[in-house]
Amino acid sequence: MNNPSENKRFYGTVTVSERGQIVIPAEARRDFNIEVGDKMLVLGDLEQGLALIKATSLLEKHPGMFAIIQQSTLTNKGNESE
Repeated sequence: MNNPSENKRFYGTVTVSERGQIVIPAEARRDFNIEVGDKMLVLGDLEQGLALIKATSLLEKHPGMFAIIQQSTLTNKGNESE
């Protein structure tokens, strides 16, 4: 049986720019096959923090999430950072 900690990685730290941008470390991009133009979902828990996930990965594994994400997008329209 696989050790669950074998799937855990620490990719370093990032700095938020003046425009609110971060750079995902190259090793993380390679490991998760993140390419230029990929859409990322930003999920948050006010107590535990933020998480990024490729939109296609989540929607392929959990198709019902599309409706939840779409509703959330409509509800929060206009609240996006530039």
